[in-house]
Amino acid sequence: MRLLLSLAALALPLAGAAAQNAPPPLLASIEQQLEQGPKGTRYGLLVATLDGAPILAIAPDERFIPASNTKMFTTATAYADLPALDRTAQGTGVRLDQGDAILEGRGDARLSSAPDCTVDCLATLADAIAARTRRVRDVVGDDSWYPDERWGPGMSWNNIQSRYGTGISSLTLDDNQLSATITPGAIGAPPAVQATGYYAIDNRIITVPGKEQAIVADRAPNSRLVRLTGTIGQDAAPDTLYFSVDDPAHYAAWRLRDLLVARGVTVTGTIRTRHRPLSPGDDPATRRAAPAARPPAAPLLAQLPALPLADDMRIINKQSQNLHADLMLRRVSRAQGSGSIADGQAALDRLMVQAGVDKASYSFADGSGMSSYNRITPRAAVTLLSWIAQQPWGAAWRDTLPIAGQDGTLRNRFKGTVLEGKLFAKTGSLNAARALSGYFITKSGRTLVFSALANDMPDGTDAQASAAVDRALVALAEAM
Repeated sequence: MRLLLSLAALALPLAGAAAQNAPPPLLASIEQQLEQGPKGTRYGLLVATLDGAPILAIAPDERFIPASNTKMFTTATAYADLPALDRTAQGTGVRLDQGDAILEGRGDARLSSAPDCTVDCLATLADAIAARTRRVRDVVGDDSWYPDERWGPGMSWNNIQSRYGTGISSLTLDDNQLSATITPGAIGAPPAVQATGYYAIDNRIITVPGKEQAIVADRAPNSRLVRLTGTIGQDAAPDTLYFSVDDPAHYAAWRLRDLLVARGVTVTGTIRTRHRPLSPGDDPATRRAAPAARPPAAPLLAQLPALPLADDMRIINKQSQNLHADLMLRRVSRAQGSGSIADGQAALDRLMVQAGVDKASYSFADGSGMSSYNRITPRAAVTLLSWIAQQPWGAAWRDTLPIAGQDGTLRNRFKGTVLEGKLFAKTGSLNAARALSGYFITKSGRTLVFSALANDMPDGTDAQASAAVDRALVALAEAM
């Protein structure tokens, strides 16, 4: 394990506050907890008072892959300008233009086609079309509100096929994911597969004796064929698999066509999409999107209301919802620029200047943390969190974080410890990367800011690295 304890860093103030060094026995205790983690793991830890005075530092200025700690930076950027974002937010709409039914996305992350949908429902838009006409030509999915950047740089190709790496589009439906239910059959026979039909399923699974299942789903990027292999026990419960959608605008139009047909509307044409390409640029990190195309002359026939974005912040941080986080970055970008990743990053950079976060201490390629290109230092996270705590919206933003032992991605961590219900933090999980940053209340009642990052642990030891960090934080909370 590479553990660097930086006593000199304790003298480096955050936001100009005086340092408050932890006593040597406590430093030794924290070092001992981390040394019990997987060999070779690289740790970074910074703990500070609410006003930014450092208390304890381990490699505070080294850069780490932050995984979903990226979402803290994205949601803080959005929260800082939340009133303006709410004023400009729009819901999904439909229009009829020269016989075509056009479904237009505006970045709403919660459009649903579920049978039990009660709000933000695609069925509402299908009803509006069916009330106006009984015949349409093409059904068009239009996501040109944002440029066509479905994945940030550094997204792993194997994650693209998973529900966690779905394509990003201003026309989003059902979280851009599909499911299939696998029910065991007779021994030696393939199981039954129930799916939506959008993807073709090549079912090569075999039913075997017992209750165990070992199913592998494989789909190449931009393919609509899912190959299922492996085994499922005859006595196993039905298993549900989830798949990403690479072209969300096409999927949304496909679902709208089905809903129209179910309402007695004849569709004579095909399913089409309208995308807005990025403008040419040699450097993907600095290119900007092409200007938005002029909207069609036909007015919107119906448009769903935009839901409050603060509600979505809770989904992003509590559940660590990747798609919603990347859409939030695009919303920020659209409000201040083109809707591109680059313009979203520019908005984030401007906020980091306000917060006093050194530009060299972070870099992001997406808004969710799925990119392997993202980097932060513990000092960057603590500086941001200390600044957030001083903002008028700081308490509301903190309420979007998971609570230890109670909800979100922390519901099963810190149970039965001094930090249960008293640690509020964003988690992060990616290959060989774990992160936890936020606030915690010590045994004596002090509120501290912290960032704990772990990278480079051996395969299969991520949980042990997280456990080592958890034990270290508990030791800190008990001692202070």
